Amino acid sequence: MITSNIRPSSKRWWRTRQDPFAKIWPKILGELEINPSRESKAMFLELQQDFPGRFQNGQLRTLQRRVADWRRETGTCKVLENWTLRLLQGMVNKSEFLTLFERKLEEREVIFLLDCIRYRGIRSRNRAVAILANVKGVPIPIICKILQIKRHTLYNYLKKFSDVGVEKLVDFSKNITKKADRDDFREMLFAILHEPPSLYGINRTRWEMADLKETMEHKGFPISLANIRRIIRNAGYRFRKARKVLTSNDPDYREKLQKITGILSRLQPDERFFSVDEFGPFSVKIIGGRSLMAPGERRSYPQYQKSKGTLILTAALELSTNQITHFYSEAKNTREMIRLLDVLVEEYAACRAIYFSWDAASWHASKELKQHVSELNLIDASGVPRGPRVELAPLPACSQFLNVIESVFSGMARAILHNSDYESVDGCRTAIDAYFAERNERFKENPRRAGKKIWGEELVEPIFNVSNNCKDPRWQR
Repeated sequence: MITSNIRPSSKRWWRTRQDPFAKIWPKILGELEINPSRESKAMFLELQQDFPGRFQNGQLRTLQRRVADWRRETGTCKVLENWTLRLLQGMVNKSEFLTLFERKLEEREVIFLLDCIRYRGIRSRNRAVAILANVKGVPIPIICKILQIKRHTLYNYLKKFSDVGVEKLVDFSKNITKKADRDDFREMLFAILHEPPSLYGINRTRWEMADLKETMEHKGFPISLANIRRIIRNAGYRFRKARKVLTSNDPDYREKLQKITGILSRLQPDERFFSVDEFGPFSVKIIGGRSLMAPGERRSYPQYQKSKGTLILTAALELSTNQITHFYSEAKNTREMIRLLDVLVEEYAACRAIYFSWDAASWHASKELKQHVSELNLIDASGVPRGPRVELAPLPACSQFLNVIESVFSGMARAILHNSDYESVDGCRTAIDAYFAERNERFKENPRRAGKKIWGEELVEPIFNVSNNCKDPRWQR
């Protein structure tokens, strides 16, 4: 059996170097007897001032050990622990604290901190105990031991109290706007969704969550995947639906968009900008929708119906005055677009220029239509224009979400087509005519958007914005 020759360790009682505080220890002891809770660091700083050059910064730890030994031998630590524990349990007298802290804390602050200890939760209680114990001079290790907290946590409490006071010390309310609720993050996300991924160097034909997150960070809008999902969900879309509706694959998307926004930013009082589109064809028949029903009742309508006729609505929305011009067509073709141009040129003959914006349908970009526009822009022999100058500002391909009139069509459908059962095509026309007449009159009287009216509460505000989706996904036509 092999035994170790190493002697058991014993506590070292001798010193390896001379005690730097031996000569002035009686003076230190006198101060400790007067104020047993006085901090060692405060005493050390005073010694450095009283005896310049005698005590080095590295000797602070030596003094702290000497003071700690004295407190342990005299039972001072136990007294301070019992006092702090009594404070933590709320077994205190207000008059005692007011007398003790009247020079270090205001009376209002003392009462407030004592109320936090007695009547508030553990977070407020710990902070109040930490402040009161520190003001009394309880050593940091004892406070941390009683409260079961780390030293840096206690330092944070003390710093916050010094910076903001007692009320803010125990104020845990957060006034933070989440990124999912911020307009700038929402607008940037939908502006990116409206563009094809290839414009950002992504070799995909559709957006993925990881790509959106990376692109947002590159734009200076760092955001998590959860917040991206929340923004899309709050907008009323599922992500799959949003990728289908909100993305344009036009390679000239940015150029066409910049042209339209440039026109709108420089639009003069004697100029007009029109958003043009067709609604339909749709069948006049019983159409379902949400409605208020009595308990136990449920409205139904037949799946297969005989149509009472069909309608195609051709309309133009003037963006600066929010006025609708419309008529009914037999088909969607270039001839109807030329007819709409002639109607608007005659109606707005006093204007200097009128701009037309529409989607990329084939009959919106035919040679016949462009030839007719050239004829309208001819100047007579006297050098005077025959009417307002006509300019075309087509939307990018597959970007119906940018066509502002789509939001008006969606609002009209929800107002007079959902839950409808018109007896004839003429009845449906009468309802549509009345809707647009009321809407136009409303915006003549109130140039700004009118609230609490069906024609002023479209699902999406009728404005041109790259982050806007004017097409209501809940109304399919």
